[in-house]
Amino acid sequence: MLLLSGLKMASEEAAITMVNYYTTATPHVRNQPVYIQYSNHRELKTDNLPNQGRAQAALQAVNAVHSGNMSLSGTATGSDGGMMPGQSPVLRIIVENLYYPVSLEVLHQIFSKFGTVLKIITFTKNNQFQALLQYADPMNAHHAKVALDGQNIYNGCCTLRVEFSKLTSLNVKYNNDKSRDFTRLDLPSGDGQSTLDPKRSFPLSHVTPPLPSSPSHPAGLHSAPVRSGLSMQTMPGALGPLTIPSSAMTGRMTIHGMAPTVIHSVLLVSNLSPDSISPHGLFILFGVYGDVHRVKILFNKKENALIQMADATQAQLAMSHLNGQRLHGKVIRVTISKHQTVQLPREGQEDQGLTKDFSGSPLHRFKKPGSKNFQNIFPPSATLHLSNIPPSTTDDFLKDLFAGSGYTVKAFKFFQKDRKMALIQLGSVEEAIQALIDLHNHDLGENHHLRVSFSKSTI
Repeated sequence: MLLLSGLKMASEEAAITMVNYYTTATPHVRNQPVYIQYSNHRELKTDNLPNQGRAQAALQAVNAVHSGNMSLSGTATGSDGGMMPGQSPVLRIIVENLYYPVSLEVLHQIFSKFGTVLKIITFTKNNQFQALLQYADPMNAHHAKVALDGQNIYNGCCTLRVEFSKLTSLNVKYNNDKSRDFTRLDLPSGDGQSTLDPKRSFPLSHVTPPLPSSPSHPAGLHSAPVRSGLSMQTMPGALGPLTIPSSAMTGRMTIHGMAPTVIHSVLLVSNLSPDSISPHGLFILFGVYGDVHRVKILFNKKENALIQMADATQAQLAMSHLNGQRLHGKVIRVTISKHQTVQLPREGQEDQGLTKDFSGSPLHRFKKPGSKNFQNIFPPSATLHLSNIPPSTTDDFLKDLFAGSGYTVKAFKFFQKDRKMALIQLGSVEEAIQALIDLHNHDLGENHHLRVSFSKSTI
């Protein structure tokens, strides 16, 4: 049975946030999937009285899911699987029936479907492959647990058992094939520990159940056969080395019942203001969350742009922080693009300066190993952090700089122990976003250029 319903949100921002969120995490009501998309109607009429009761029930259900009071499968809060207050963002994952290798990269590809994954630690305990995985938001962990617990990664094997961890945060010391902090690209690989190698073999001779006589491709996570990675021994049921399927390493994955996803480092930004935006402005803004290599404003649709980040992790960080923010009076939408790279225009091709290559820019914030910028990534806020300020610069000079550029300065203060840094509070988050674009790298004299970023503090 197909049931079509309409729902009017309080604002355009709320509607955009809702559609973007549930595009990647399909909600279920009474075990039935609910698909959400935009309507062509500007208004919602509710003059059909017999249906008002059902409409009100649907509205209450959506509000409950949105606020975390109902799980994706429609259960209430508490011991039956719903979101609990103060729930941990850390999941404990056990992979049972391990026929094929499951790596840290594979887990990241799967669980990123439900939100930004910050950290992963893998280990073996009681002869079982296990992992701890930390999301940026406990709600992401909740949805991932509901959707993935009991799912098979491959046909009839590699079953995920997902539960909440008692830990509230993970401490990752090394970035290698056993652990990864996706917010700290500067971490060492660790003494004597190997880094990730997509071609490395996994000996699985301890797995006793025999493979089918005609090994087929795993059903959930990739569509290419793994026959080439399988080396059968003469002894029945014995397994030789297995290599990671190439399609799994490139991110072509689906859990049964979910659409395939390929995680790229290119973002699609839409609903931009064509008269106000520029490649440089997008480079500065998205550069807060990663190193931007290329920007292309689409020639025939200038309200859209493609932005190529240094890697997929930085792309996801930028998307999670900037999607739904207001820029030049419009709510921008940020999604992962199907494109793997941003193409530069061919020689002689008309471009109007809409495509720029920033791969060699000195303004990249994250290219220096060990940079503190890795630890200072925050969502947009009305308070900006200013740094690299010359010793002779006064607070009045900096306040006048922002006010003279058209921004409302509500508060300002220097850091007590270091006058090279300061906080400035503007009239709104939208103002702060635009001010960052306009004044980051502003020449203050004395061979100092102003550094601007979003602050988690308030004045």
